[in-house]
Amino acid sequence: MTIRIVVADDHPIYRDGVITSLEETGEFRVVGTAASAEEAICISEQKHPDIALLDMSMPGGGLSAVKAISAAGSAKYVAMLTVSEDDETVANAIKFGATAYILKGVSAANLRKILKGVAVGEPHVSPSLAAKVLTFMTQPSNREPDSPLKELTLREKEILRLVSKGQSNKEVANALDIQEKTVKHYMTTIMGKLHARNRVEAALIGHDFWKEKE
Repeated sequence: MTIRIVVADDHPIYRDGVITSLEETGEFRVVGTAASAEEAICISEQKHPDIALLDMSMPGGGLSAVKAISAAGSAKYVAMLTVSEDDETVANAIKFGATAYILKGVSAANLRKILKGVAVGEPHVSPSLAAKVLTFMTQPSNREPDSPLKELTLREKEILRLVSKGQSNKEVANALDIQEKTVKHYMTTIMGKLHARNRVEAALIGHDFWKEKE
């Protein structure tokens, strides 16, 4: 069975070399190419390949591509082909749905061997990365989860905190010695950043956040 594959890399010479290496034995057929994450996502949706082979550092980011392609199921499997040996990057690629993480120094024969395994669901992480990735993924995380308020400025947080305590725009304006229309402007920005449909929803998000901190 010929394995249908999409190859995404923003370096044309390297991409062409990968295509030649894959197709020369007749085991693979490249059904689409891409030079960016957006193109990789689109071509995968169009072609539904057995494997989407993605470069990590292409425009738009390989992580965004693997996440979107895996979530949509537009490729049966996703494999990353990259120079990056950062353990967090590898862990995130796997978390987002990559079946394989292959370093670009691999030989053509080994690349074909790995991808034939990927085509039947065999996971692969380059041996030089496997141990430290396992350590990274199993160690306790000391990082706090992202705050829902992470996009807010200090001033916006200050205003939202008062609003979450039930204060009106006029009361907030008096407390901070600013104009009421300025508070309204800030609240519009805050609601946009929080994806809140209205002032009450924004206030509830703020209330829940600060309640957990108490």
